[in-house]
Amino acid sequence: MAAMFTCCLGCCGDGGTGHIALKEMPTVQLDTHHMGVWGIGVATQKVNLNQVPMGRDTNSLVLRHDGSVYHNNEEKNRLPANSLPQEGDIVGITYDHVELNLYLNGKNMHCPASGIRGTVYPVVYVDDSAILDCQFSDFYHTPPQGFEKILFEQQIF
Repeated sequence: MAAMFTCCLGCCGDGGTGHIALKEMPTVQLDTHHMGVWGIGVATQKVNLNQVPMGRDTNSLVLRHDGSVYHNNEEKNRLPANSLPQEGDIVGITYDHVELNLYLNGKNMHCPASGIRGTVYPVVYVDDSAILDCQFSDFYHTPPQGFEKILFEQQIF
């Protein structure tokens, strides 16, 4: 079963980042309130959370605010020029442990990217006064077939 994390990005931005462990295949949706520098995607535990923009190394695969998707300092794909997220848009991301896919206001952008290996976590960063809402359930748009909210790993003693 795949998981969805909907991230309506809700961080206010001067270099904030965060991540949580993924148990299944996730989806993310983000709601842009104030445009600035931001990114959303997946990363390993080894990612440098103080390095913005992410996607510069093998430990992160992210969609950046300019519509580019970066991994290992290489542009893996790009949103169509007429589909760059604007204030108020909802950006969705699915990750099936191989491929990251992007959605804009519920529409598949057919913009896959891959390359990251190992256990990954959702990651969001903001800078330059960006304001984004991030939500991990109760999505604005229905997740694609086979995806759902993130299931958090729990240890039972």
